[in-house]
Amino acid sequence: MSEARVTPAKEGGPGHNSQADREEVVWERWQRKRVFVRALEGTYGELVSELFTQPRVYPTSDHKWKGGPGHYGKKIINPQAVKVAQSIETHIEVFSPMGYGQKHGHMNSAVFFVLKGKGYDVHDGRRIDWEPGDALIVENACVHQHFSQEEDDECITLVMKAKPLFLFMHMLFQKIAEYPPKDGTPKQLAYTPPAEL
Repeated sequence: MSEARVTPAKEGGPGHNSQADREEVVWERWQRKRVFVRALEGTYGELVSELFTQPRVYPTSDHKWKGGPGHYGKKIINPQAVKVAQSIETHIEVFSPMGYGQKHGHMNSAVFFVLKGKGYDVHDGRRIDWEPGDALIVENACVHQHFSQEEDDECITLVMKAKPLFLFMHMLFQKIAEYPPKDGTPKQLAYTPPAEL
């Protein structure tokens, strides 16, 4: 088994509230104000009626890809975007050839379903390989990172988590330990995420 490309933690570890050596933010979602849990306002009857009028199908192609050049994503279902969901969040992630995402941790667990491509995760320093059809569990409070092993193709994953519910319960720990690179290889820079997703 080959070794994972993991940068060792700086002396003393990344630190929950550390601002030292902070790298520039790459993705919009890490710097703009967001709605994690909506207020439930009105009468019970109004809330129920509104819930039943909400769409049940949300085309992913209605959303734009964010990020790059090695890692792209789009959130589809979350409290900020749709009224039908208050406690779950679902997003799609795409990794360009040999791309990888941020090294990060959060209190909520997540299910990471692999739709296309082979790669691996590093969970608290332990490598876990994955391939299409695998459902990978990211356990609570695990510091993890996703890596593509596809040299000439993309990896596509669907991520489902109860993050809004965890935040509502004040289980707030979310930390980026290492941001993904802003620059990329020639294959990554030539890559465009699929328009049909």
